[in-house]
Amino acid sequence: MEKAQDIAKFVDTSIFHVIGKCADELDMPCYVIGGYVRDRLLNRGNGKDIDVVVIGSGIDVAKRVAKALPGKNNLSVFKNFGTAQVKHGNLEIEFVGARKESYRADSRKPIVEDGTLSDDQNRRDFTINALAIGLSKGEYGKLLDPFDGLKDLKDGLIRTPLEPTITFSDDPLRMMRAVRFATQLNFTIVDESMKALASQASRLEIISMERIMDEFNKIMAAPQPSKGLALLYKTGLLEQFLPEMLALKGVEEVEGQTHKDNFWHTLEVVDNIATRTDDVWVRWAGLLHDIGKPRTKKFSKKVGWTFHGHEFLGSKMVPKIFKRLKLPMNDKMKFVQKLVKMSSRPIAVVSDDATDSAVRRLLFDAGDDIDSLMILCEADITTKNPKKKKRYLKNYDVVRNKMVEVEEKDRLRNWQPPISGDEIMKAFQMNPGPEIGQIKDAIREAILEGDIPNEHEAAHAFMISKGVEMGLKPAE
Repeated sequence: MEKAQDIAKFVDTSIFHVIGKCADELDMPCYVIGGYVRDRLLNRGNGKDIDVVVIGSGIDVAKRVAKALPGKNNLSVFKNFGTAQVKHGNLEIEFVGARKESYRADSRKPIVEDGTLSDDQNRRDFTINALAIGLSKGEYGKLLDPFDGLKDLKDGLIRTPLEPTITFSDDPLRMMRAVRFATQLNFTIVDESMKALASQASRLEIISMERIMDEFNKIMAAPQPSKGLALLYKTGLLEQFLPEMLALKGVEEVEGQTHKDNFWHTLEVVDNIATRTDDVWVRWAGLLHDIGKPRTKKFSKKVGWTFHGHEFLGSKMVPKIFKRLKLPMNDKMKFVQKLVKMSSRPIAVVSDDATDSAVRRLLFDAGDDIDSLMILCEADITTKNPKKKKRYLKNYDVVRNKMVEVEEKDRLRNWQPPISGDEIMKAFQMNPGPEIGQIKDAIREAILEGDIPNEHEAAHAFMISKGVEMGLKPAE
């Protein structure tokens, strides 16, 4: 982290000199504040999003800055909100007048009034986001840190500037942000704030699901998502929007036989996936891969605990969960649903007597998502027994080798039917009808079973024989 005496050096750039000069010309002191300051102090990149708070009109300063900066600059003014944005190169600079806020109990939309820098820092969510650095004459490069945010940065703490219960009750989205920052930065939420999160968790109901999911997906995209997921569970926040996850919690014992706690197992799976891919939707598949287990759990003396069909049931739950959470109901949802449904398929082709047909069907059904599916399946190995883990991973090596062999021979990963419907109609001089689909299905099954190779000539010959078998007459 930057030393306090070195703080001024990262504002020693032309962009900040221009902003400060423009603000001085308008006699409106201004400060760079929030995430840009925090991340620069933590050496987390140079930052492309810059927030500038102005004691006066943020819009007026933004207009002056847009004219003063060299080159073409894009100015956007949001008069209703009293804000403006200047895009300069790869930078996006937001200007806003200093404000103070008050809240009603039934809304997160504040009553906003003009305020001082102190008022503006008071309304910030966390001490590490209330750090400001002067850009105006006489204060240029000076750190203004009324809540010891610099110390909290050094100690790795998430703390609210004011009393946390009030902070979270006023704007409950801050609760999700607390967990998000703790996860992204690997910081600790202080005890007082943790207690406030738990006491105010139900206030999340006044926040739109879209905004909750925006924060949640940032947690899911972190290097170790389980940190945030565990915090959401412990504070009661997870229960507010994803109660299905809580149903996975706990271990049941019958006649001395127990099953694993599928909640904590799921968090491990998501972390394992995070080491392999940044794709948040693969992580979502990991999060939901066992979601059907609570409703399929059964115990029998003969085999113990079973969860038969949990993948199928879980896949049926995915669209309902996505719809409720206002997540995209498009190919992203279908991708997650597909991986949940197929999450036990690869292990079925491990045994030595598994046929090439089973491997072909796996490749055919998974298509281009086979690599993501294998990441999920291998991440699902959370045993703490080194010998078992090694054996399970070796099993998946067997699966991968079998897939390579079959794929090289049959090219099924991105399979396209070798015979089109038009070719079938032309071959038998017929109009569209159910027979065409029946012949195409028969060709696909013959290829998957290995009766014919995935080649046009063989498929054409099979098509003719199948059509004749169905009573169709080939064209002369």
